[in-house]
Amino acid sequence: MAAGHPKGKTSGSERVNETKGSEMHILYSKADALSREVIGAAIEVHRIMGPGLIESVYERCLQRELELRGIAFTKQTAVSVEYKGLIFEDTLRCDLLVEDCLLIELKAVETLHPVGKAQLLSYMKLLDIPLGLLINFHEALLKQGVHRLMLPGANQPL
Repeated sequence: MAAGHPKGKTSGSERVNETKGSEMHILYSKADALSREVIGAAIEVHRIMGPGLIESVYERCLQRELELRGIAFTKQTAVSVEYKGLIFEDTLRCDLLVEDCLLIELKAVETLHPVGKAQLLSYMKLLDIPLGLLINFHEALLKQGVHRLMLPGANQPL
């Protein structure tokens, strides 16, 4: 979960000066660099395991690959929703949250439906995470199954 924020929630306005006169999401640069490392780890899993397995196998293999690379993550992170004082938890879970700044949703499906991207973007918005990767291990060439999503404006000045 995001350090210092209950239930992984951030204020939604966390921005940092990355360059003089330019403010962007405080976690963007870290998430951007990590996304490349996670994609490399996913490619390694796919190279060894190949397509055609169920999602839970890829999830566990990717977890092991991240461990071997020294990349911290939490699995099946609860995504809480707050609405007018009502907080409901444990109804939504993202597959992996990498170093509190990058969300990963894994799939192993023949056809990736738009709801997969909508799901990831929802988690990103609710947790205020600037970047997410939707990875479909069913593809023969994993590169075709990797989708990098960004919260609107996460890498842009306010």
